[in-house]
Amino acid sequence: MAARIVPFFAKQAFDVLAYCVMPDHVHILLEGQSDEADFRRAMRVWKLQCGYAWRMRHDVPLWQIGYFDRVLRDEDDPRAVVRYILANPVRAGLSAHVAEYPFSGSAKFSCEELAEHAGDWNPPWK
Repeated sequence: MAARIVPFFAKQAFDVLAYCVMPDHVHILLEGQSDEADFRRAMRVWKLQCGYAWRMRHDVPLWQIGYFDRVLRDEDDPRAVVRYILANPVRAGLSAHVAEYPFSGSAKFSCEELAEHAGDWNPPWK
């Protein structure tokens, strides 16, 4: 699933600023690249495709109904959200360092830039 995130959303006119596939949830920070970037449609199709492939292999559903989304405002720093997303496996005890977790990445930031953004940060919405 992780390897398909960037190419799928690129076809939907989104840049993937950061993603992290956890055992029980996924974080994705998207940035629309055109007026044709339709977030709801992209999420619906992505969940359908991933869910179908998962169900064929495991015979159990992958996704819950719906999802939680948050729109960043002008005053929000996307690097802070990237930091939160990338630190998720460290907080969950799945890896000791952000760079060690194999199921996260970005289409916009290099590994070095991602590691730089992944310092300690607590989001205001938590």
